Parts: sequence; structure tokens; C-alpha cells
Amino acid sequence: MNEPTFLYVEDDVMSRKVMQTLITRVLNYQNMVIFEDSSNFMERVYALECVPDVIFLDVQIHPYNGYEMLQMLRDDPEFYDTIIIAMTANVMSNDVEKLQQAGFSGLIGKPVMKDIFPELVEKILQGQSIWYVP
Repeated sequence: MNEPTFLYVEDDVMSRKVMQTLITRVLNYQNMVIFEDSSNFMERVYALECVPDVIFLDVQIHPYNGYEMLQMLRDDPEFYDTIIIAMTANVMSNDVEKLQQAGFSGLIGKPVMKDIFPELVEKILQGQSIWYVP
């Protein structure tokens, strides 16, 4: 597999910095794009140089929340099988069930734990389903 490409949609500055550091410095993957909000979401996704291998979506974001962005992606055949991971601090058992039923490929609960995150990403890239609640 070539180096994977990542898209992260997140409105929290610190969360973006943490993810950028973990993906590019800790895991040493350079192909990462970050959207600071979800406005014009699909237009911006279509404008990317290539289809991301893994998309991390903040669930609590505006104007489109994670569920709405997921639906837009899944409605497009190009993204039907793309790995889409929910990123949220709301992780009660019924939230996990809702995320699974909506069609997310997995979940990484916030705050992102730097000790475990690299291992989670490697498992995701191997095709494993990750439902991680810290």
C-alpha cells in the first residue's frame, strides 16, 4: 500500500494540532488534509488531490455535523467503502450504537490518547474495525 492519505474535519484548534502531530510526526505520514469546519464540505472533498484512505469526522461540528457529512460521503459511490471514523467525546453505549447504525467505520473517543492512537491507526489501515472509548 502506498502511503495512506488522511482527511480530518475538526473545529477545535487543539484537537487539530494533536492529530496533525500524531499523524505527521509520530506516525510519520505526510498526506494529511485538515478542514477547520464542515462548510461546503463535499465541494472541498471533491477538490482534494486524491480520495482519502481514512476520513476522521468530528461529530459535533457545524454547519454539517458528523452524521450529515457521513451521509453525504456514503451517498457518493466514490466514498461508499472509504474508512470513516467518528471522533467525539460523547461516547455512551447508545452513542456508539448510533454511530454504528449510521454507517461509521469506527470510533475514536476524545480526548485522543497519544499512547494508543498510533496503534489504532495502524489497525484501521489493516482493515480492522475500531470502536475505541477512552
